[in-house]
Amino acid sequence: MSNLSPDRRALLFGLGAVLCWSTVATAFKIALSLVDTYQLLFFATLTASVILLTLVLFKFGVTTLVRNFCSHWELTLLAGLLNPIVYYHLLFRAYDLLPAQVALSINYSWAIVLTLMAVVFLKQKIRRIDFVTAGVCYVGVVIIATGGDFTSVQVESSTGVVLALLSTFVWATYWIVNIKDGREPMVGLCLNFLVALPVTAVGCYVFSDFEVPFNGVLAASYVGVAEMAAGFLFWSTALKLSNNASRVSNLVFLSPFISLVFIHFILKEPVTLATLAGLTLIVASLICQQLVHERSGAGGTT
Repeated sequence: MSNLSPDRRALLFGLGAVLCWSTVATAFKIALSLVDTYQLLFFATLTASVILLTLVLFKFGVTTLVRNFCSHWELTLLAGLLNPIVYYHLLFRAYDLLPAQVALSINYSWAIVLTLMAVVFLKQKIRRIDFVTAGVCYVGVVIIATGGDFTSVQVESSTGVVLALLSTFVWATYWIVNIKDGREPMVGLCLNFLVALPVTAVGCYVFSDFEVPFNGVLAASYVGVAEMAAGFLFWSTALKLSNNASRVSNLVFLSPFISLVFIHFILKEPVTLATLAGLTLIVASLICQQLVHERSGAGGTT
C-alpha cells in the first residue's frame, strides 16, 4: 500500500470503513440473538477500548493520554456518556425491537438532525434547502416506519422507532460536542471509551450478567471492532490522506444499500419496497444537502 498515491490509499481506507459499517446492522441482530443489550454494550465497549488503548499507547504514549484526560476531563465524561453509553444503548434497543432494515434506515437520518441542532447550539444559519431536505428525509422515515401504509397509525414497533429516532439526536449531540473538542481524535475516542467501560460493566452487572456464550462474545467483539474502533480509524485515516475530502465522504452513501444486501442474504429479511423507497429518500436528501453546502462553501449561492 505504501507504493500507492495518498488519494488511492484514502480511497482504500474509506472503502474499508464503508465495508465495516455495512456489516454492523447484520452484526447487531446476530449479536442480539445471543446476548442482551447490556451484555452487547459491555463486551463491544471492552473490545473497542482494548484496541484503541493499544493503538494510542503505541502511537502517543501514556503521558499524552493522561495529559489529555487531565486537561479535558469534563469533556471526556460528557462525550463518553453520549458515546458509547447512551447512543449505543438506544441503538441496540432499537435494533432489538425492529427489523434491521428499519433501524438502519432511521439511523441514517442523524445528519439531518445534526444540521437542525447546529442552528440552535452553534448559531449556524439554516437555508431553505435544509428545511426541504429535512422534510424529504422524514417522509422517508415515515414510509419506512409505517411500511408504506399511510392509512394506519400502527407501526411495527413504535417504541423501537422512537428509540431509533432518539439515537439520532444523541449522535448529533455527540458531534456538536466534538466540534469543540481540542483532543487528537484517536486519543479523545480512546478516553471516551475508557471512562465508559466501567459504567457499561456496572450496567451489565446490575441489569444482566456476564454469563455469555462464547459465540455471543465473538459477535459482540465484532461489533466493538467493526463499528466502534476500526470503522472510525479507517474513516479518519481516509480523510487525513485525501486531497478531496468530499470525494471520500461521498463513499458513506454506499453503506446503507450494501447493508441491505447483507441483511437480505445473511439475516434472511425480505427487503421491502417501503424500505427501499424510504431509504432512497433519506440518502437523496443527504446527498442534496451535502452538494448544496459544498457549493456554498466554494462560493456558490443557494
